[in-house]
Amino acid sequence: MDESGKSQDPEESVRPQPPEPPEQDNTPKGPTPGKKRSGGGILMGRPFGVPVYVAPSWFLVAALITWVFGGQLERVLPELGAARYLVSLFFAVAFYASVLVHELAHTVVALRFKLPVRRIQLQFFGGVSEIEKESETPGREFVLAFVGPLLSLVLAGVFYAGMQLVDPGTVPGVLLAGLMISNLIVAVFNLLPGLPLDGGRMLRALVWKITGRPMSGTIAAAWVGRALAVTVLIGLPLLTHTGALGTARPELGGADSLTDALLAAILAAIIWTGAGNSLRMARLRERLPDLTARTLTRRAVPVETDTPLSEALRRANDAGARALVVVDRQGTPTALVREAAIVGVPDHRRPWVAVGTLAQDLKDGMRVSAELAGEDLLEYLRATPATEYLVIEETGEIYGVLSTADVERAFVSAMARKAA
Repeated sequence: MDESGKSQDPEESVRPQPPEPPEQDNTPKGPTPGKKRSGGGILMGRPFGVPVYVAPSWFLVAALITWVFGGQLERVLPELGAARYLVSLFFAVAFYASVLVHELAHTVVALRFKLPVRRIQLQFFGGVSEIEKESETPGREFVLAFVGPLLSLVLAGVFYAGMQLVDPGTVPGVLLAGLMISNLIVAVFNLLPGLPLDGGRMLRALVWKITGRPMSGTIAAAWVGRALAVTVLIGLPLLTHTGALGTARPELGGADSLTDALLAAILAAIIWTGAGNSLRMARLRERLPDLTARTLTRRAVPVETDTPLSEALRRANDAGARALVVVDRQGTPTALVREAAIVGVPDHRRPWVAVGTLAQDLKDGMRVSAELAGEDLLEYLRATPATEYLVIEETGEIYGVLSTADVERAFVSAMARKAA
């Protein structure tokens, strides 16, 4: 009998409960436990063992750069004719090769600090190195962030030196000048002190060093990043109009002003969203240690393979358990009874269905230590995808069954929860 005086369904304790809806749906989508992420574009290679992908949006940017740079070449080198677009396409590819070098700098240092890098992706505005773990110290965080802009500055210097060896009125001279300027812009832009830019990570490291709390650094750098987004949204069109970034435009309005405003809005949205995501993911990382295999595990009862499902569910209910583990006659676990399979068996058939017919054999990687927690737990589940896992004590005894669905709900709940 339950507290309300009604008899409890003996099979209720192992029925799957509907997932609780998250408080909000605008949180960053982290890696789903038990599932492998797709590459997110065209695989171009694996330098240092890290896959490099080109996102579909890159081709849009490459076309835009080709068109804009081609228009500039028409004024500087009109004798090229239509061939100017081939030169412009080469510039677009060379520029993104420079961006790749920038990201590889982050990757090499991350690997040097034993931080796993999932992938590098070249996308709409630049690139990103997906580093799976946080730096252990503020000093390493600062170095990891600084090497990218440093390499871009070095490249700008290399291209500037190359300009001294060629005629500025030639194709090589124009290309070298464009690459020098573009790498200088990449370096300066990334040094701006706001997340998600490299300068924001450097600011985070400095505040972390001063306060001793990485979260304080993240909060400071994220809010500076949001302020930076507003500044870009308002200031970039004004700077362009006043001529601070080039030729002044005496009149507002028209296609040029619309393009400037659109570019500023896109950049501002990227910075604002990235700052917010950085802040939310930092809060998530603070809560990840609370995600432990032990607390998320459903207690289980051992049953032999020929046990009728109705009898197995009765035993689970009596023991206050919510999962079934199939064992042999020596008590060694051999399989897990799948929750989805139980739901698919009608009540009237359960006395005639053996649990062994609903079980999934235990494979390598489906045994999880009850002590796993946080990022270690998520990484383990990601490396060995399954729907359920056998959770065992350090002594080898059965503790229970861990459902991927339960981990996903806890993960989403941790992301959606407001900071205290």
